[in-house]
Amino acid sequence: MEFNEKQIEILLVAEQLFAEEGFDGTSVREIAKIANINVAMISYYFGSKEKLLESMVVYRISGMKLQLENLIQENITPIEKIDKLIEFYIKRVYNNRCIYQILHFELSNKKREINLDAFTQVKNENLKLLESIIKEGQLQGLFQPNITIELISPTIIGALTHFHMNKPYFSEILGLKSEQEYENYVMTTFTKHIQKTIKALLVYEDK
Repeated sequence: MEFNEKQIEILLVAEQLFAEEGFDGTSVREIAKIANINVAMISYYFGSKEKLLESMVVYRISGMKLQLENLIQENITPIEKIDKLIEFYIKRVYNNRCIYQILHFELSNKKREINLDAFTQVKNENLKLLESIIKEGQLQGLFQPNITIELISPTIIGALTHFHMNKPYFSEILGLKSEQEYENYVMTTFTKHIQKTIKALLVYEDK
């Protein structure tokens, strides 16, 4: 699905408001006011607030599959692919943390019927791509055979989510005094820690 410039502007405004005030706490009128458009334009482009959220998910996940497919084709070892995959996951989730925050809330409270088939489809496709990397490593004797592949992504994303939800605490104990220092820590030290953790799970022989 392709979005024009005005649609993207509306989606970005809505995403910020949904993250700050919640889906229920944000009105279409408020979105229209900040986006400097007529309320009718939101109905014209998206139909409803629920459809706007569905479009927001599609917009944010577009391009992810292509990036992962390119990674699969790279002429590097499965271990190097895992490192790059983790780096990609962390960077993408961090940079799109607003939509993940919104999705987490919507999926957990089940207050409304939102069609997230596109999101589920991408997750399934990502899992297949991850499986291909793991199987490649197993065939080369690099990874142990008994791996619960379905738990790898939750391990990565769950650790980042917990870290970010407790940002004030971790910023204080780690001496991260600015937003830039915090972000740099996530992209470097935190990422390397997760890479080591996942690789340990992949190569550790479970007896």
